[in-house]
Amino acid sequence: MVDIKSYEEKADLLKALAHPVRLCIVHGLMENQCNVNKMTTCLEMPQSTVSQQLGILRSKGIIKGKRQGTEICYEVVNDQVKQIVSLILDNELDFNNKQEDE
Repeated sequence: MVDIKSYEEKADLLKALAHPVRLCIVHGLMENQCNVNKMTTCLEMPQSTVSQQLGILRSKGIIKGKRQGTEICYEVVNDQVKQIVSLILDNELDFNNKQEDE
């Protein structure tokens, strides 16, 4: 018998990554921990928008925030998500390089 619950959990992770801003945030956080102010500047978006996207990622267990003084720095804590994002972006880079070679 198929365990649909495990598929639902994976689908929820993929849904969270399906938004371009959230995918960008996760990719950036895989490189470096960051606070909301830096993300707001980098993404050129209002803090409310960035905070909303962070809330979704937090609720799915993809990122976690750690208080550092008066700020909260975020990091990616889900290893499956790290693998998925790396796979997606590595393939995109490989595809772009192949097109340039032709």
